[in-house]
Amino acid sequence: MKYRVLGKTGYKVSEISIGTWQLGGKWGEPFDKTIAQNTLSIAVSNGINFFDTADVYKERQSEQFCGNFSKSTNEKVYVATKCGRRLNPHNTEGYNEENIRKFVDDSLKNMEIDTIDLLQLHCPPTAVYYRPMVFDILDSLKDEGKIQNYGVSVERVEEALKAIEFPNVSTVQIIFNVFRQRSSELFFEQAKKKNIGIIVRVPLASGLLTGKFTKDTVFKEGDHRYFNRNGLAFDKGETFSGVDYEIGLKAVEEIKKVFGNPENLAPHALRWILMFDAVSCIIPGASRVSHVKSNIQASYLEPLSNDQMVQIQEIYEKYIKKTVHHLW
Repeated sequence: MKYRVLGKTGYKVSEISIGTWQLGGKWGEPFDKTIAQNTLSIAVSNGINFFDTADVYKERQSEQFCGNFSKSTNEKVYVATKCGRRLNPHNTEGYNEENIRKFVDDSLKNMEIDTIDLLQLHCPPTAVYYRPMVFDILDSLKDEGKIQNYGVSVERVEEALKAIEFPNVSTVQIIFNVFRQRSSELFFEQAKKKNIGIIVRVPLASGLLTGKFTKDTVFKEGDHRYFNRNGLAFDKGETFSGVDYEIGLKAVEEIKKVFGNPENLAPHALRWILMFDAVSCIIPGASRVSHVKSNIQASYLEPLSNDQMVQIQEIYEKYIKKTVHHLW
């Protein structure tokens, strides 16, 4: 495993890390502690030292499990969590001192820890980024030692650019993959200038970039890939990166050819992301051990050739760019 510095935090984190939205079972399935234990154990044994969770994943069980696991292992593991999505309604006004402090205290209690390595605002409304008082609250929590660092998880590039205007924002979590390339333009450049750690989420476009889906693939009703394709539950861009499913399948077939038609495209799709030095780490989800083993292969693959990078770009422009590039 190779490691990169996570911006201003100074943490040296595994370039392939792990996202835990579906830890212990696929989307829509009950939480399985045995699967979760095995998944995180194999991750750490292969050099992964950064877990990303949130207080809403698996009704707080993911956060609790990550916190407890990090204390039980002899290896140093950084745990990043997120707050804000428990608000109902999820609006700008909810990002106030009372609520944010409660979220932090609840996470500390849930994970049974004294301080949070990295707290991230969980895709708040765009207006939150224009309220300096929100970031003043996070500064106070850092001064008090309840959090070590803070950052934001964003939906749009514009939100990321606004967030990094605040001097103590250390990280930005953002969707970036073969199907969502806009971040690599102005934002990556500005993030590098300001020493911002970039955490890449949804790197496999909700599994579409594994190359294992077909027109006949059936998703369970509790799976966001079933119910959120049109953004009915949350931002559409979180599901298949906002790409039309059937168009995505066509693009995937072309991408496979670039890499010799592998049965599993995932490691190659992740390796493409690692070609960008602004990226600190990638947090592909893993609901079981086999997913972790697949993801970590990316850290051992040779860099893509110039010709491969050009071919990927051409596929993006042919199938994807006109429908998603301007939206996020």
